[in-house]
Amino acid sequence: MNNDTTNLQFKTNINCSGCIASVKPFLDKAEGITQWDVNTTDKNKTLTVKSEGITVQQVIDTVQKAGFKIESINQ
Repeated sequence: MNNDTTNLQFKTNINCSGCIASVKPFLDKAEGITQWDVNTTDKNKTLTVKSEGITVQQVIDTVQKAGFKIESINQ
């Protein structure tokens, strides 16, 4: 069993509880995300993803499918 988790961070336009509710089903069903959180009080609306195998691009694709803007701030 692989227990290597990585924290990935992203700048988003997810800025309210309604937005979080919209993106929740997409992030919850994404394989490789063990936990996620959006800090809506931060100026970057930072999404933090605890990852077990999902790539930065896969997280970006998932959030974009939900209709939100996202860019990695890890690199």
